[in-house]
Amino acid sequence: MKKLIAAAFLSLAAFGASAERADSLKQAVIDFDSLDVDEVTQTRILTGNVVLTRGTLMLKSDRALVKETPEGYLSVTLTANSGKLATFRQKRDGGADLWVEGQAQRIEYDERAELVKLFTNAEVRELESGRMTNEIKGPFISYDNRREVAQVRNDASGASKVGGGRGTLIIAPRRATPAASATEGGKR
Repeated sequence: MKKLIAAAFLSLAAFGASAERADSLKQAVIDFDSLDVDEVTQTRILTGNVVLTRGTLMLKSDRALVKETPEGYLSVTLTANSGKLATFRQKRDGGADLWVEGQAQRIEYDERAELVKLFTNAEVRELESGRMTNEIKGPFISYDNRREVAQVRNDASGASKVGGGRGTLIIAPRRATPAASATEGGKR
Protein backbone atom coordinates (compact mmCIF):
# COMPACT_ATOMS: atom_id res chain seq x y z
CA MET A 1 0.00 0.00 0.00
CA LYS A 2 2.86 2.42 0.82
CA LYS A 3 4.33 1.80 -2.65
CA LEU A 4 0.96 2.63 -4.26
CA ILE A 5 0.70 5.89 -2.30
CA ALA A 6 4.29 6.80 -3.22
CA ALA A 7 3.53 6.04 -6.88
CA ALA A 8 0.42 8.21 -6.68
CA PHE A 9 2.38 11.19 -5.40
CA LEU A 10 5.16 10.67 -7.93
CA SER A 11 2.62 10.64 -10.74
CA LEU A 12 1.04 13.82 -9.35
CA ALA A 13 4.43 15.50 -9.40
CA ALA A 14 4.58 14.90 -13.14
CA PHE A 15 1.46 17.04 -13.70
CA GLY A 16 3.29 20.33 -13.30
CA ALA A 17 6.95 19.56 -12.96
CA SER A 18 7.59 19.32 -16.64
CA ALA A 19 5.36 22.11 -17.96
CA GLU A 20 6.87 23.89 -20.93
CA ARG A 21 9.18 26.35 -19.13
CA ALA A 22 9.66 28.56 -22.21
CA ASP A 23 5.96 29.53 -22.11
CA SER A 24 6.52 31.98 -19.24
CA LEU A 25 8.83 34.07 -21.45
CA LYS A 26 6.28 34.43 -24.25
CA GLN A 27 3.62 37.10 -24.63
CA ALA A 28 0.12 36.43 -23.30
CA VAL A 29 -2.65 36.89 -25.87
CA ILE A 30 -6.15 37.14 -24.42
CA ASP A 31 -9.40 37.08 -26.40
CA PHE A 32 -12.62 38.15 -24.64
CA ASP A 33 -16.01 39.80 -25.09
CA SER A 34 -15.56 42.59 -22.51
CA LEU A 35 -12.64 44.11 -20.56
CA ASP A 36 -12.25 46.42 -17.55
CA VAL A 37 -8.72 47.66 -16.79
CA ASP A 38 -7.32 49.38 -13.69
CA GLU A 39 -3.81 50.59 -14.63
CA VAL A 40 -3.03 51.73 -11.07
CA THR A 41 -3.42 48.22 -9.63
CA GLN A 42 -2.46 46.45 -12.90
CA THR A 43 -5.75 44.53 -12.72
CA ARG A 44 -7.75 43.36 -15.72
CA ILE A 45 -11.20 41.78 -15.54
CA LEU A 46 -12.15 39.95 -18.73
CA THR A 47 -15.56 38.41 -19.33
CA GLY A 48 -17.28 36.41 -22.03
CA ASN A 49 -15.55 33.46 -23.68
CA VAL A 50 -12.10 34.33 -22.32
CA VAL A 51 -9.21 32.50 -24.02
CA LEU A 52 -5.66 33.21 -22.76
CA THR A 53 -2.81 31.79 -24.83
CA ARG A 54 0.85 31.99 -23.80
CA GLY A 55 3.12 29.72 -25.80
CA THR A 56 1.63 26.23 -25.51
CA LEU A 57 -0.48 27.19 -22.47
CA MET A 58 -4.17 27.77 -23.18
CA LEU A 59 -6.65 28.84 -20.48
CA LYS A 60 -10.40 29.13 -21.12
CA SER A 61 -13.20 30.43 -18.91
CA ASP A 62 -16.24 32.68 -18.73
CA ARG A 63 -14.38 35.23 -16.59
CA ALA A 64 -10.73 35.95 -15.82
CA LEU A 65 -9.08 38.27 -13.32
CA VAL A 66 -5.51 38.98 -14.46
CA LYS A 67 -3.04 40.86 -12.25
CA GLU A 68 0.54 41.77 -13.09
CA THR A 69 3.30 42.56 -10.61
CA PRO A 70 5.78 45.39 -11.28
CA GLU A 71 8.32 42.65 -12.16
CA GLY A 72 5.98 41.28 -14.85
CA TYR A 73 4.66 38.13 -13.13
CA LEU A 74 1.04 37.23 -13.83
CA SER A 75 -1.58 35.94 -11.46
CA VAL A 76 -4.73 34.64 -13.14
CA THR A 77 -8.04 33.58 -11.57
CA LEU A 78 -10.40 31.81 -13.99
CA THR A 79 -14.04 31.30 -13.05
CA ALA A 80 -16.78 29.53 -14.94
CA ASN A 81 -20.48 30.28 -14.98
CA SER A 82 -22.81 27.86 -13.21
CA GLY A 83 -22.83 24.46 -14.90
CA LYS A 84 -19.58 25.16 -16.79
CA LEU A 85 -15.88 24.63 -16.05
CA ALA A 86 -12.72 26.67 -16.58
CA THR A 87 -10.04 24.69 -18.44
CA PHE A 88 -6.32 24.68 -19.14
CA ARG A 89 -4.01 22.77 -21.46
CA GLN A 90 -0.21 22.96 -21.73
CA LYS A 91 2.55 21.05 -23.47
CA ARG A 92 5.03 19.34 -21.19
CA ASP A 93 8.78 19.24 -21.74
CA GLY A 94 10.37 15.89 -22.52
CA GLY A 95 8.71 14.76 -25.73
CA ALA A 96 6.89 15.74 -28.88
CA ASP A 97 3.33 14.92 -27.80
CA LEU A 98 3.20 15.27 -24.00
CA TRP A 99 0.40 17.41 -22.49
CA VAL A 100 -1.25 18.23 -19.19
CA GLU A 101 -4.84 19.45 -19.07
CA GLY A 102 -7.39 20.15 -16.42
CA GLN A 103 -10.65 21.72 -15.44
CA ALA A 104 -12.49 23.10 -12.41
CA GLN A 105 -15.14 25.62 -11.45
CA ARG A 106 -12.31 28.02 -10.47
CA ILE A 107 -8.61 27.88 -11.32
CA GLU A 108 -6.01 30.14 -9.70
CA TYR A 109 -2.49 30.43 -11.11
CA ASP A 110 0.33 32.41 -9.48
CA GLU A 111 3.25 32.61 -11.91
CA ARG A 112 5.75 34.01 -9.40
CA ALA A 113 5.08 31.25 -6.82
CA GLU A 114 4.60 28.65 -9.58
CA LEU A 115 1.43 27.53 -7.83
CA VAL A 116 -1.83 26.36 -9.42
CA LYS A 117 -5.02 25.64 -7.46
CA LEU A 118 -8.19 24.07 -8.84
CA PHE A 119 -11.42 24.45 -6.87
CA THR A 120 -14.69 22.46 -7.17
CA ASN A 121 -14.97 19.55 -9.62
CA ALA A 122 -11.21 19.63 -10.14
CA GLU A 123 -9.61 17.25 -12.65
CA VAL A 124 -6.05 17.07 -13.99
CA ARG A 125 -4.93 14.66 -16.73
CA GLU A 126 -1.54 13.85 -18.15
CA LEU A 127 -1.57 12.83 -21.83
CA GLU A 128 1.02 11.11 -23.99
CA SER A 129 0.33 10.91 -27.74
CA GLY A 130 -3.35 11.57 -26.98
CA ARG A 131 -3.53 8.72 -24.44
CA MET A 132 -4.32 9.52 -20.80
CA THR A 133 -1.45 8.28 -18.62
CA ASN A 134 -2.51 9.74 -15.26
CA GLU A 135 -5.63 11.43 -13.96
CA ILE A 136 -6.60 12.90 -10.60
CA LYS A 137 -10.06 14.11 -9.58
CA GLY A 138 -11.16 15.78 -6.38
CA PRO A 139 -12.93 18.77 -4.89
CA PHE A 140 -9.57 20.62 -4.55
CA ILE A 141 -6.18 20.12 -6.22
CA SER A 142 -3.10 22.25 -5.59
CA TYR A 143 0.29 21.89 -7.26
CA ASP A 144 3.46 23.72 -6.27
CA ASN A 145 5.63 23.46 -9.38
CA ARG A 146 8.75 24.84 -7.68
CA ARG A 147 8.72 22.29 -4.83
CA GLU A 148 7.02 19.57 -6.95
CA VAL A 149 4.39 19.01 -4.25
CA ALA A 150 0.73 18.24 -4.90
CA GLN A 151 -2.21 18.21 -2.54
CA VAL A 152 -5.70 16.85 -3.12
CA ARG A 153 -8.34 17.63 -0.51
CA ASN A 154 -11.91 16.46 -0.08
CA ASP A 155 -13.39 19.96 0.18
CA ALA A 156 -13.24 22.83 -2.32
CA SER A 157 -11.94 25.10 0.48
CA GLY A 158 -8.62 23.23 0.31
CA ALA A 159 -9.18 21.52 3.66
CA SER A 160 -9.97 17.88 4.35
CA LYS A 161 -13.25 17.58 6.23
CA VAL A 162 -14.87 14.58 7.86
CA GLY A 163 -17.62 13.38 5.52
CA GLY A 164 -16.30 15.51 2.65
CA GLY A 165 -16.05 14.40 -0.97
CA ARG A 166 -13.67 11.78 -2.23
CA GLY A 167 -10.89 11.93 -4.79
CA THR A 168 -9.92 9.49 -7.52
CA LEU A 169 -6.44 8.72 -8.85
CA ILE A 170 -6.05 6.76 -12.07
CA ILE A 171 -2.60 5.53 -13.06
CA ALA A 172 -2.53 4.00 -16.53
CA PRO A 173 -0.09 1.11 -17.06
CA ARG A 174 3.19 2.17 -18.63
CA ARG A 175 4.38 -1.32 -19.50
CA ALA A 176 3.48 -2.87 -22.82
CA THR A 177 1.53 -6.09 -22.72
CA PRO A 178 3.87 -9.08 -22.88
CA ALA A 179 4.05 -10.85 -26.23
CA ALA A 180 2.28 -14.17 -26.35
CA SER A 181 4.79 -16.91 -25.81
CA ALA A 182 5.16 -19.76 -28.23
CA THR A 183 4.19 -22.25 -25.51
CA GLU A 184 0.82 -20.67 -24.76
CA GLY A 185 -2.20 -22.23 -26.38
CA GLY A 186 -0.11 -24.43 -28.61
CA LYS A 187 1.89 -27.63 -28.54
CA ARG A 188 4.90 -27.97 -26.34
